[in-house]
This record gives sequence, structure tokens and C-alpha cells, in this order.
Amino acid sequence: MAKITKRVVDTAETGTKDYVIWDDELPGFGLRVFASGKRSYVIQYRSRGRSRRYTIGLHGIWTPETARREAKAQLGRVAHGNDPAEEREKDQKALTIKQLCEQYITDMEAGLILGKGGRPKKDTTIATDVGRIRRHIIPLLGTRRVRDITKPDMNNLMKDIIAGKTRVTMKTEKLRGKAIVRGGRGTAIRTMGLLGGIFSFAVEAGVIEHNPTHGLRKPKYQVRDRRLSEAEYRVLGGILREAQESDHCRLHADILRLIALTGCRRGEIINLKWSEVDLEGSCLRLIDSKEGSSVRPVGLPVVEYLEDERKRRAGTYVFPGKGLDNAVGNFPQSWKKMFKDTPLWDVTPHVLRHSFASIANDLGFTEITIAALIGHAKGSVTSKYVHTLDSTLIMAADTVSGYVAALLEGVEFRRSTYTLDRQSRQGAIDSVLSRAKDSR
Repeated sequence: MAKITKRVVDTAETGTKDYVIWDDELPGFGLRVFASGKRSYVIQYRSRGRSRRYTIGLHGIWTPETARREAKAQLGRVAHGNDPAEEREKDQKALTIKQLCEQYITDMEAGLILGKGGRPKKDTTIATDVGRIRRHIIPLLGTRRVRDITKPDMNNLMKDIIAGKTRVTMKTEKLRGKAIVRGGRGTAIRTMGLLGGIFSFAVEAGVIEHNPTHGLRKPKYQVRDRRLSEAEYRVLGGILREAQESDHCRLHADILRLIALTGCRRGEIINLKWSEVDLEGSCLRLIDSKEGSSVRPVGLPVVEYLEDERKRRAGTYVFPGKGLDNAVGNFPQSWKKMFKDTPLWDVTPHVLRHSFASIANDLGFTEITIAALIGHAKGSVTSKYVHTLDSTLIMAADTVSGYVAALLEGVEFRRSTYTLDRQSRQGAIDSVLSRAKDSR
């Protein structure tokens, strides 16, 4: 035994086996000499009846003096009941962000992670979430320990995604498929929302006590307010009529037309089944919309179109794909091709949905009525026990879809707001009363 000094460390001879030189001034402090020639500082102590050894670090990074101070500090902690070696083992085994994300994905795919309305997340949502996890969260945070993550870390992550730090082009599982990951503001907002859910999952599992995303200031969504003008509706009508003359584009053109006439989401129309079409009730009874089951009133132009198509098409789907009994595919590529090199190059199905709601607003319908027409969460008709819709909603659907259908046919209106037009209102009342008298 000897006091461990730089001279002792430098002159310690290597052997065929590792050995320890113990300090004679600080009991439990030692220098481990490896057969390879490396040297490290250690402490030896007993905890709960077991002999434990804790490595302070390699000589060179640590000096005899700094290692001695660290040894005193750790042995002092041992005297108060702590176990530095066990704590280090736990640190090394601590859950990383990548491991937490993989657990979350496993539970999400098993239907154990609930989304809107307390329902398991849909396959499309799961695919989107997995993409954000693997393309943004894991590349930036994957190796970090969950318990070490702080709110400043979350703020830096958000800034990195906005700045495009995760921008990359990668291959997908599809033949010649690729995914272009851009990052940006919208991606950052949605990714931080997802990460908040993942950390809540960690809190519930007892991995951490607090969610580091709570209280994080996120940028506001840039509301997409693009809508079609009446002139653009007339242009759209011409594009759709031309596309309907092509066997390759006809179905996709019909889908776009139906989105324009209903304000439905594109997935709701693409995957629409005949079993969800209620022609008698003038509505679509969607089983699995974004808001769950949803009853959507549709106007007479839509009812007449679906009546005609029902006579022509068999099968499960209103817009069937080729071969197997499935929904039509390749819709995004088709509508982009239709609008390319036209004044509507920037129009998407969402723009058609937003434009439908805007037309309804122009015609004087209330926000709650519009929400019911397009299936928005704040006013959607979701009860599966609703057998007949309020006639007000049917009349609203007739009015809006009729107006849009006329625009698509090239009609020019002098005005679009009739709410306070007494002559029009009186004409509508007289028409209803006249039909009621005739039916007696």
C-alpha cells in the first residue's frame, strides 16, 4: 500500500493480470493497473452486505488529485446509504428515446394508444406517426435518455425541425419508391404534438414524472384559407368535363366532383362504400370518418349522381379499383396531373372542402350547420341511432350543392347571399306551403 501519487501511477508495472494498488491514506481508494497498460481510479466499498467496486475513470482524464477528491465524495455518499455502482448500472440501462418510441409504436399498432374520441388510432394515422418518429424524433433524440430530456431540449428539437435539420430523401418499401422528408413549421408543430403524447405515455408507465413538452410555446398553424372563386369553379367544371371523357381519369374526376358537391374529406369519398350510401335519407352514413361514425347530409345533385352510378356499378365501393374488390387507387397522382398547367395548379381536395364551407357561409348558413354538412368535430352528426336528418340540414345541403353544381356548369350568379332577401325567402315559403296543400 502507498499514497497514490503521479509518481506511483507512472512507475506501476504491468503484469500478466490486472491488479489494484490501494491508497494508504483514503481507505477504499485505489489504482487499477490493467495488463494492457491502462490505469484507472476506483473505489471499493460495501453496500447492503455486498462488496462493490466503482470506477471513477481512466488516468489521463483523471489525475491522482481529482480522482482522490471524487473518491472522497462518492465514499461520503456511500456512508449516507447510496450505492454509486448500482446507480451507474441503472443509468446505463436507462430507457432511451428510441426505446421509448419503439414501445409506443408497438402499443399503438396493438390498438392500445387511443386517439380522438377515445378510439384506437387508425392505420393511416399510425403510418403518419411512425414516419414522424423514425424521420424526425429518433434521428435527433434517439440516443438520449428519457429522464434527461428537458423543456429546453424540446424547444431546440422544434427549432431543428423547423430549420429542416432532418431534411432527407429516403427509399421506401415500394418499388422505386422514395420519401422526401422536408421538415418545416407544420411538421414541427405536429411532431411536437406527437412527442407530447409519447411523453404522456412515459409518465403513465412510470418512466418519468413530468412531461417536458408541457408549457412549450409552439408556433401557430398557418391556416390554409385558399378557396375557389366562382370563376375558378367554372374553370374546374371545364377541367372535370374534359377528364370525364377519358377512361383513365373518369373515376378520379367523379371523385373530385363529389368532394366539391359534398365538402367531404378525400379519404371519405375515395373509400365510400355503397353500404354507407342512404339515398332515401339523402345522406352518407360514414362508419369510419376522422370523427368516428358520422351522418353526412348530401344535396339532390349528389343523390341523383349516386342513383345513376348505383345502376351501373356493382361491388362494395362506389369508386372501385381494378381487379380485387377494393377502392380506386392513384388518386393523388391523377388530380395533380389534371390540374397541372392550368389556373388551378395549386388546388387540392382540401381546397374543394374549404370552398364548399365558404360557399355555405356566403349563402348565410350558420357555423354549426356548416360543421354538420362537412362533418367537422364541432357540429358533426355522429349518432349511429339517427335514422332521419333534420330537414333543415337536407335543405342546406340541397342549396349549397345545387349552387356549386350550377357553378361547375358555368352559371354566373349576380350574388350569393340570400339570407336577408325577403322576396326569395317568401318564394321559398310559398313553394313549401303549396306542396304541402297539394299532398293532402
